[in-house]
Amino acid sequence: MARDIVFFLAPDDETAAVTHPTGPGRVSESVTCRFIEPDSAIAEWDMYFSEPSADLPAPELLHAWWPEWVYGPFNDGVEVFALPQRLIRALADAGPTELAELADRWAARLRATEGDDMTDDDLPEVLRGLARLAASALDTGGGLYSWSF
Repeated sequence: MARDIVFFLAPDDETAAVTHPTGPGRVSESVTCRFIEPDSAIAEWDMYFSEPSADLPAPELLHAWWPEWVYGPFNDGVEVFALPQRLIRALADAGPTELAELADRWAARLRATEGDDMTDDDLPEVLRGLARLAASALDTGGGLYSWSF
């Protein structure tokens, strides 16, 4: 589980990858959260929009939807992931009801898997912030990434 996660905009994978050592720094648009697994979260969100289901995703299904690393994990524990373009479009197009439903589903999975160690972040607010970042990514032609430690 990552202690610190920053979702941020970058023009391309190479630019996102160079954030590895210290994170994206003070970027004008970002969303931060703590104590989640960004790879599982990204996979879950992508599944939610691409293959809706009433059931919570099983861990092995999440692994099949793993996001692409732009900087893989090494001994320092830092990872940088690219959110898939289809997820960026889906987040940008999602309305308030859809984001609230996704937040409820995400919270249910986190409670089931993390229990008392679940993040205390406001998950609906995290998703609303990501939807705004996704819209910006589409407007600028860049990408949306997560940096975590």
